[in-house]
Amino acid sequence: DSAPPYQVIRPEPCSVCGSRIRFGKAAIKCRQCQLLLHPKCREQCPSPCAPRPRHHAWPREGVLADFTPPTPPLVPALVVQCVTEVETRGLTETGLYRVPGTEQLVREWKRRLLRAGGALPALGSVADIHVVCGVLKDFLRGLKEPLVTFSLHPAFLQAADIPDDDACSTALRHVVSKLPPANRDTLAFLMLHLLRVSHSPDCKMDVLNLSRVFGPTLVGHGSANPTPLAIMEDTPRQCKVRGYLRHRVYPGRCQHPHLLSLPTQVVARLLSLPPDFWRGFVGKDQNLVPT
Repeated sequence: DSAPPYQVIRPEPCSVCGSRIRFGKAAIKCRQCQLLLHPKCREQCPSPCAPRPRHHAWPREGVLADFTPPTPPLVPALVVQCVTEVETRGLTETGLYRVPGTEQLVREWKRRLLRAGGALPALGSVADIHVVCGVLKDFLRGLKEPLVTFSLHPAFLQAADIPDDDACSTALRHVVSKLPPANRDTLAFLMLHLLRVSHSPDCKMDVLNLSRVFGPTLVGHGSANPTPLAIMEDTPRQCKVRGYLRHRVYPGRCQHPHLLSLPTQVVARLLSLPPDFWRGFVGKDQNLVPT
């Protein structure tokens, strides 16, 4: 929701391309999130809009709701910006989210984004897209509880382990609907993004590969301090690939068992839900969804 163009009095960087908007030049500023950009960069503006949080800077750690805007869809601006950057220039990179970025740069950019709060610096200057992927994963890992929450963790595991595909899908939809709004919206936003990544042949990251990467991050364990028994239960175990994975990911190889942890199974089954289900939480006009 941008205001009419106005003349810049104090030079400031464009939030999309990162280049400085000089004195006297036209600029556009969003009424909700105060994002400043060149008029020519308007079409590349991250979506959905993420209004400024109540505090200038975000906490180093917190639950997801501490980072989300006050109006739906409740997706943190940091998540929106990282996903937008990956969607813009990362879908031709092999091993997206699997290949690690330089650890020092990941830590540095995560710190910069958390300190910035709602006025995030542009990520266009990050040369290695794997660093942007690392920032997103590290942010999600650093939350006080995973996206599926500790209280609903057992329900997600039970639903994903239902042998019948239709019953599994119904159970997962029900559990997703019980998530806190911020967790539900952000999970939907990420699922649509990961589906887009899985559809890119250049990335070579199918649903199962992405599920192995994001299972520990999005699902994790059932508590902040899991017992050795809980950790053992979440380790990979042999299971046969069924339903969606059988037909879309491993055609002709469905009889071979694969080592999948329970968190990996949860993410794989969540990615098997139709995109329209996820669009129902973040909006039909979401421009980062697979076509």
